[in-house]
Amino acid sequence: MHVIAKKTLVEYEKQYPDVKGQLIAWCKFVEKEKWLNFNDVKKFSNSADLIENQTMIFNIKGNQFRLEVKVAFRMQIVFIIWFGTHKEYDRRNKERK
Repeated sequence: MHVIAKKTLVEYEKQYPDVKGQLIAWCKFVEKEKWLNFNDVKKFSNSADLIENQTMIFNIKGNQFRLEVKVAFRMQIVFIIWFGTHKEYDRRNKERK
């Protein structure tokens, strides 16, 4: 998979020092993958959740943080959309509904 907006992950790590190194490590693991569908994503990370049309949430650091991405399976691209604490995600998700 090709991860778009890796620089954004570095910025998130600056904003949330508790995850230093974890987002970049996540990115490196994802870049070694070839996901064809959501089942492949679940094999990679059992905690991944599909929230809407190819938009997914990954738990980071024992579910303390959430990473929202959009996956274009055919193009083999993962777009970084958002990252924050679980509490911030709950607020964001509530506004979405």
